[in-house]
Formats: sequence, structure tokens, C-alpha cells
Amino acid sequence: MPDDALADPVEALLGDMLAWLDAKPRTYAEAIEAWRTSCPRLPVWEEAHDRGFVAHAREGAAAFVRVTPQGRAFAAARR
Repeated sequence: MPDDALADPVEALLGDMLAWLDAKPRTYAEAIEAWRTSCPRLPVWEEAHDRGFVAHAREGAAAFVRVTPQGRAFAAARR
């Protein structure tokens, strides 16, 4: 893990979130419940969206969250 992960917890949490999302299909509701926060110092969900690390996809009536290639590259660089 890079040293800057200790200095910036959002970077480390982004890696954790992306690994969690990539482990198996996650619904939007499941992802938002697990990762959305009202803490302005830990905007993990918002950062993932702003950086293009996650995308939404509809499958029938369900909405899923997927890790984008940019998100996978970020997560791989963090390992």
C-alpha cells in the first residue's frame, strides 16, 4: 500500500470500496447503503463517481453498480 494511503483515508477507502464492488454484483441500493456517508471528510461514494471509477447499469427492474476500467486501474495501482 502506498504511503499516501495513510495520509489520505479517502484514497484507501476508495480502494476498499472498488474491491468490494468488484467481488460480486452489487445493487445500487446495497452499494449506497454500505458506502454513502454524510461526513464531508470521507466522501468515498462521491469521489468514486467524480473520478469515473463506478457506473450504474440496469438489468430488468434492478440497478447495479459496476467498477469501470478506470476504477480497476486505480485499485490495481493501490495494491
